[in-house]
Amino acid sequence: MKVLIEGYYYDPAVLEREQVTDGLIEYHRRPSDGFVCYNYVGHVYSPMLKDYIFFLPKVVLEEKGTEGVDYDRVFGEKPEDIICVSDKAGKMNATQRGFVCELAVWVYRALMIYRETHPDQNILLERNIAQIGNRRQRLSDTLLDIILELIRFNRENQDYVLFVLKSIHSGYNKINWRKTIAHSPAIVQDGVPVYLRPVNKKKQVNFDEELFIIYFSILNYISSHYGFRVNINMGFELITGSKFRHYLDGYGRVRMRQIRYKYFSDKALRLWELCYAFFDKSHAVNVRDDQKEYLLAQNFNIVFEAIIDELVGSKDIPSGLKEQKDGKRVDHMYTFADLVYPGAMQKQTQKEIYYIGDSKYYKIGSTVGDESVYKQYTYARNVIQWNLDLFLSGDEAKKQKDNPKKIWLRDEVTEGYNIIPNFFISAFVDKKLSFENDNLRKRETVFNARQFENRLFDRDTLIITHYDVNFLYVLSLYARNNAFSKASWKVQVRELFRKNIQDELNSNYSFYAITPRESVNAEQFMQQNFQQLLGKVYTPYGETGSQEYYSVALDNGERFANENERTLSLLAPYFYMEKCPVGTNPESVLPKVEQQAKGVVVPESLLTLHYVQRYLKDNFLIGCYKDEAQLNWIMGANDKGTNLYNVRIFTKGLKRAGTMKRSQLEQGGIKFVILYRLGEDFKNEYRVFHVHHHAVMSEERMRQALYPNPQGNYFCFVFDEEVSISPDVNLAKILTECRLDTDTDYQEGAPVVFKGEELLRYQTR
Repeated sequence: MKVLIEGYYYDPAVLEREQVTDGLIEYHRRPSDGFVCYNYVGHVYSPMLKDYIFFLPKVVLEEKGTEGVDYDRVFGEKPEDIICVSDKAGKMNATQRGFVCELAVWVYRALMIYRETHPDQNILLERNIAQIGNRRQRLSDTLLDIILELIRFNRENQDYVLFVLKSIHSGYNKINWRKTIAHSPAIVQDGVPVYLRPVNKKKQVNFDEELFIIYFSILNYISSHYGFRVNINMGFELITGSKFRHYLDGYGRVRMRQIRYKYFSDKALRLWELCYAFFDKSHAVNVRDDQKEYLLAQNFNIVFEAIIDELVGSKDIPSGLKEQKDGKRVDHMYTFADLVYPGAMQKQTQKEIYYIGDSKYYKIGSTVGDESVYKQYTYARNVIQWNLDLFLSGDEAKKQKDNPKKIWLRDEVTEGYNIIPNFFISAFVDKKLSFENDNLRKRETVFNARQFENRLFDRDTLIITHYDVNFLYVLSLYARNNAFSKASWKVQVRELFRKNIQDELNSNYSFYAITPRESVNAEQFMQQNFQQLLGKVYTPYGETGSQEYYSVALDNGERFANENERTLSLLAPYFYMEKCPVGTNPESVLPKVEQQAKGVVVPESLLTLHYVQRYLKDNFLIGCYKDEAQLNWIMGANDKGTNLYNVRIFTKGLKRAGTMKRSQLEQGGIKFVILYRLGEDFKNEYRVFHVHHHAVMSEERMRQALYPNPQGNYFCFVFDEEVSISPDVNLAKILTECRLDTDTDYQEGAPVVFKGEELLRYQTR
């Protein structure tokens, strides 16, 4: 057998010396420098060469420069020096020759699985491999040929096997009366002897049956180990486990030699030859030699991508995430456990996040280029925008369909963004040439993108890690096509990715868990200190009962020490705070706090002060709420968690008290809303909120927003923060005058609008 490396540039003189060129002239290409290159993976049998050529994937190549060597290597040697596998005097040892033969089987199986699962792809070139026949045959010493011949013999000789077995077992259940009478006691009943222990004809050692047992044991091993589909309909007690491993380690060859001269029919001799060749792996087997045979992948990087996606990615990704709107296509994507969230908090289900991966089919030791890195950043930004578009669309049916796991990347309270795990995965070949060791390892190289420093929870802060996986393991796992094995490894590797990314974050950032102290409204605090906390604080934990938890991430770099100290000093008076690495339950480090309801008054010292004199021509709306439940809804106990206040819009034909015309509300330029409790205006107690924007909400939308018993349309003012105003105003006097004004037809509790200059007439002294 000859071995060539995919994508390697060969000197034509070397190929001529090894007698390769003539048989493969149709496959090679000549780059401008005169070398010959083959961009295929798979096998070819060339009648011209009368030999089998295997194109190894380029991932077996060690990149030049690795360990200080200035040329590409395979098994520590130059590819030109190992072209002829069968040459025992060459530089490839017996272990390496056996490895190449087995790798040929796994590549064949992988290409077969790829063909079955991707019938619309056209990257495979194929012609049927050799079959047994009476025409001209060739000698083969490849494991792949032997396996395929064993399988084909089973498929084409079922009648022969049944005939032999029927002959072997005929008469086995007949009683041997001579031995029964001589050795078994009898009981005479009604003059008739009854023998309690009749003696059957004893079964002698039958070498035909032993050959079939060995043969079907081989088929069973081929099916379980390599994943070939094999039907075994015979009820033999097969050789399995450690006993069959003993056969593979040499006893199989010995036993086959011992029973060699027990067979005389052509079929039995052929079966013996195949079984012996399987155990010996160097014994010549005749296969038909009437045409060129091949199975080749033109772009094996596409097959490698399919392998990794099958073993790592998910198929149930919503439209627009993997096939992105700008024409880009993400190699691998799945949802898995959030990096920060521990998944063990009370009354909480596991939160998930999008994981984005890109497979890189490189030589061993190759580095990722800048173009690939920036493409990976773009994938993540597109995912963030897709999630935001869905979040802001208002289409509840689409949200449920495209985002059933309720993954929201932006937090409305802190305006921080969750961390999106992003990674590259490339391959290497295990030094021990093992197909059983997954040996997933993380590279030291980590890629970072950011717009602002020390803001981990920012949409432009993106981190990419890089992993190498044993190519032999993933190839064999994919080729076996065992659903349980693939699912088990998928969970294992996803957990490992998550843990490694968590370790990377914990090594570069200090994470704190915080929960507000008893007298603090956390949302109000976040709004008032927005600029100092943006990108540093996020709410990955949600609430447990009435207790709120936040995560704080601060860069460990020495140049951020002063900035971090200011941030912690800002938070300390208002929050309980403890170090809490990502993935740790904040309940385990923070005290249980009985916190205030949403509507509790924020301490005056925390409120931003606005002077009415600056807003003389702007409008202030004075409204009311009827009870604490409504105040809590205003303060965020709605589906958005947003501070807002609703006013009934006048609708012709619909009688509702306290309505206002939509035009009056839209054109009024209302900057502030002053709220008091209905029936308690005489206390002269009120709260003031700064208006961020407004929106019109339908009755159905208000119902979705958890508003009790909505009727008609509402005009909603969305607040960005609670404030205080100076000077204070006499609210009781304002409303008393409204009641006494016969021209306005004032209804109790109805909203009224005053300009800033009018409010100054009611200032308290």
